[in-house]
Amino acid sequence: MAIKKKITTKKKAAPKRKVAPKKKAAPKRKVATKSKTKKPAFGGYAINFAGREETVEQVFGKKPIAPSEMTKRIWAFVKSNSLSNR
Repeated sequence: MAIKKKITTKKKAAPKRKVAPKKKAAPKRKVATKSKTKKPAFGGYAINFAGREETVEQVFGKKPIAPSEMTKRIWAFVKSNSLSNR
């Protein structure tokens, strides 16, 4: 028996459709929010520096320091002067 070969024909590409340009979406309006009430500080800490006369140099010193060291010195200052609510 002889094997028959399939004859393949090329299909023509479908004609391209014309696409209508997309309409721009209307800008979203901001929703009016309620008047914000004063929330307590995150974590429950409230620190009040009002009325303090110390300068930054008195708290941190005159030499440059790293941000982590600044944080340590701020908290030491706050705790020594009882500036937090805890």
